[in-house]
Amino acid sequence: MKKILLPTDFSANAWNAIVYTVNYFQNEKCLFYILHTYTPTFYRVDYMMGGPVNSAIPDKGVETAQAGLEKTLRDIRKQYPNKNHQFKTISSFNILTDEIEEVTEREGIDIIAMGTQGATGAKEIFLGTQTVHVIKKARIPVLAIPNGYAFKEIDSIVFPTDYTTPYDPKSLGFLAEISKVHKAKLIVLNVKEDYALDEKQNVHKKALGIFLETMDHCFEQVKGELMPNAIHEYVEKHRIGLLAIMNRKHSFLERLITKSTLDSIGYHSRIPFLVIPDTWKDLPQKAKT
Repeated sequence: MKKILLPTDFSANAWNAIVYTVNYFQNEKCLFYILHTYTPTFYRVDYMMGGPVNSAIPDKGVETAQAGLEKTLRDIRKQYPNKNHQFKTISSFNILTDEIEEVTEREGIDIIAMGTQGATGAKEIFLGTQTVHVIKKARIPVLAIPNGYAFKEIDSIVFPTDYTTPYDPKSLGFLAEISKVHKAKLIVLNVKEDYALDEKQNVHKKALGIFLETMDHCFEQVKGELMPNAIHEYVEKHRIGLLAIMNRKHSFLERLITKSTLDSIGYHSRIPFLVIPDTWKDLPQKAKT
């Protein structure tokens, strides 16, 4: 049974992400954890004794959180009944990213699914601050769903790569699994930015091809001066259902998260995207050579 964490703040955006996710996994046995974290607008001294649960003073925030979780669960069961799905709710006095980390480790969560919020704030973060923080800290895949995006059957997945480093099969395992479950073609996309693949990159490409040989896949290369925009244009042109990104340090994922002055057009994904943590960076050096 797959374990999926659904953080929610009870907004329309969070509800849309929940709806997308239960539909996305409609044919799989899943245990969904619906999580809401709560922190007060001002920190009360009595919380030093163990949080709002142990406080002698009633806290309306706790009651609101519990009521919100109960309503969310009722709405899911009423509108999207599914014998394959089970649910648990978690209300926690904690910072969202810290609670996600704790729940993920304690419950053995397989994937986190949450909504994006569009460009907001001075840095124009297109994901929303909370989603960015979760993606940066998560050690498991994160499925991010754009606000208002309705579920559609996925028949193609784009996986951008520059082939500069090898891929650990463990990192790609989840991507391979969802590709097979949805019977979706995996398109490995390389954006050529005025360079040809060198010998090392070709070795990594060949190894990736061997790993993917039992799957429906293809390798494609497109020209583009700006990596994020080239990917965006490809996704739009070919009506791709899901964008999968490997979260590697100093990778173009950082360019997808915030708009730079150079990349003024920005990259605002209109489709769901899956961010996969790179386990390769955690392997011992000997294992990489």
